[in-house]
Amino acid sequence: MNRSNDSARDTDVLAALRTATASRHERLDSGLPLSAPLPSLDDYAAHLHMVRDWLAPLERWLAGFADGPQAEPTLPPTGRLALIQADLAEPRMPEVRPLRPAPAWPADASAAWRWGVAYVIEGSQLGGAVLYGKLAGPLAPHPLRYLRGDEDGPGPRWRAFMGALRANVTGPVEIAEACAGACAAFDAILELAQLEKN
Repeated sequence: MNRSNDSARDTDVLAALRTATASRHERLDSGLPLSAPLPSLDDYAAHLHMVRDWLAPLERWLAGFADGPQAEPTLPPTGRLALIQADLAEPRMPEVRPLRPAPAWPADASAAWRWGVAYVIEGSQLGGAVLYGKLAGPLAPHPLRYLRGDEDGPGPRWRAFMGALRANVTGPVEIAEACAGACAAFDAILELAQLEKN
């Protein structure tokens, strides 16, 4: 009986996050620099700048907390920003531009809210793997390190993340907070995607 209740609760966490962010996710997918029919290395550079400008302040902010997703032992730190920098340093890439000023993230955000932000960060790696499959040939010989990600692909880390999310975000109040954090993370990158278009 308890196992059924736990399973229903777990489904609600993921279902709530997917529902809360669905329209934002769709807008982002269609607004990415790499959403052009035939993306170029310039488009990839724009994508990398956008993700770097979004991810760098988020990682700094998350590191300031002693609890939540960054403290989860099953989720060791990643080298995503280093992969972005290495990709931007490749020959034939445009000049690296400075980081854009970032909005302040809430210093008093609950752990559940931060789990929602982390859901968007971790989920972005799944999209990166799809883009890598689509662009590895057309953009060769660029290694597309950031899109390729980990040697094992994003699946194992995503499964570990989902297990930790489900264990740490329980009940309607925490689920609502996680949804709010996820929406805020999407809103931040959507704003950067718009700036890339201008």
